[in-house]
Amino acid sequence: MNIDLIELIKQHVSSIVLDGDTENLFEKNSAISQFIPVLLNLFRSKPQLIETFQKQLNPRLSDIFVSNPSLKDQFLQHLGGAAPASQIEHTLNQSIAPTLGILENEAGSSDPQAITHLLDNHADSILAAVPQWALPLLAGLGINTAVGKTLHQAPVIEPEPIIVEEKKSNWLLPLIALLVLLGLITFLYKACSNKEEPATSSTTVAQPAASQPARLQFTTGVDGALTNCQIQTGDANYMDILQQQVKQIFNFATGCGAVSDASYHTQFIDQDTIPTVLQKLKGVPNTTLTWTENQLSILSQNPADAKNLASQIAPLAKNMTVLVQEGVDESSAVDNSITDAQKALASINPDQIRALDVATALNLQIINFATGSSEIPEVNKSILDQAAALMQRASQVHLTVQGHTDAVGDAAANKKLSQERAQSVVDYLVSKGVDPAQLQAVGYGQEKPVADNSTKEGQFKNRRIEFEVLNTENGKVRDVSSEGVTETTH
Repeated sequence: MNIDLIELIKQHVSSIVLDGDTENLFEKNSAISQFIPVLLNLFRSKPQLIETFQKQLNPRLSDIFVSNPSLKDQFLQHLGGAAPASQIEHTLNQSIAPTLGILENEAGSSDPQAITHLLDNHADSILAAVPQWALPLLAGLGINTAVGKTLHQAPVIEPEPIIVEEKKSNWLLPLIALLVLLGLITFLYKACSNKEEPATSSTTVAQPAASQPARLQFTTGVDGALTNCQIQTGDANYMDILQQQVKQIFNFATGCGAVSDASYHTQFIDQDTIPTVLQKLKGVPNTTLTWTENQLSILSQNPADAKNLASQIAPLAKNMTVLVQEGVDESSAVDNSITDAQKALASINPDQIRALDVATALNLQIINFATGSSEIPEVNKSILDQAAALMQRASQVHLTVQGHTDAVGDAAANKKLSQERAQSVVDYLVSKGVDPAQLQAVGYGQEKPVADNSTKEGQFKNRRIEFEVLNTENGKVRDVSSEGVTETTH
């Protein structure tokens, strides 16, 4: 498969569950990382558990261990470390629903069979990721953790019939010794002739450790304070150290979203310079610094700030290539989009109004809401006024106003905000005389990105309002975007 399913789930779930948390972050993140492969094995072996959790608003860890509650306590003891078991259990409870959501998205369906099929395709990597200490607990739940074997195959090897009740016979002792000797010789022979097999297995396990570079990303806000950061490394101890340094340097109590996994490299190039580099970043407004492999890229709303920061960092991280990225000029982009939308609306013949023309024109504009706000910027109101005048003359035109956000912050909060923004557009058009029956607001949050959310430019593109057209004369739903028109039957 082209995706690392476990890593995908770990990153998304950790960022969702630990967002805003301040206590025992290292232990909680580690618990999530170990819990995910265990949960996936349970889903794969017990598809009915998927359906059970899908019906629950707040799935719980205790539902997994309902047949053997004592195993849950053992499970939490292994995971929790110094953190209270109640905190770890609460964290894992919160992890179940988003894990299911990602599985449904990757499987393309919420059908348990589709999800099970997806898990079967990743069976080897899922089983390999299960901590060794968890295997007996899975067996206690009736889960077969052997590949191609029954759960109790190993104990079937029976030396006992040779020994049973026959020890008293003197001639049997030399025979037993001979059999033991032959067995030892056979074992040594196989070990020598098959010695390449462990190397193959070792290579398979070690490969993920070198498959992905360690990665850091830090973003500052308008006042130069840290607003978001991510750490991905194979060294859990260093991650913990870096978390403490980030908290001290930026006075950032929440710490970074963090993933510690063997698939990441354990060291950064010029790692010892990271704290000093972060000191340089502190106080620089609206800037994102990304550190991966031998590249350190800087993107700032003010290009001069980015160049100045790069000049300070380059002498420190001598083995890194320091790049200054060209950022999107949001103000110019908005102004240009308004001009384009005005021209497109003005070109529509008021006596021959086509729904697709209205939608295309509206989708040219960028409605750049303020952070956390659903108030329509003044600059966009003239565009909506023009559209409202046209829609009043074309009652057959029905629009669905779709709100979208970037992936920064809580997914549920983003979805709520996107709905509020879409509704603000609908309310404004209605206030200008459009029939409410012609409009519908839908918020998708961060579910439908059109660009990479790891960059400021991508986040800007993902924060958008789009218009979907339903023409009641022919019953067709049409999405209008820069890619063209997509038509489906309503």
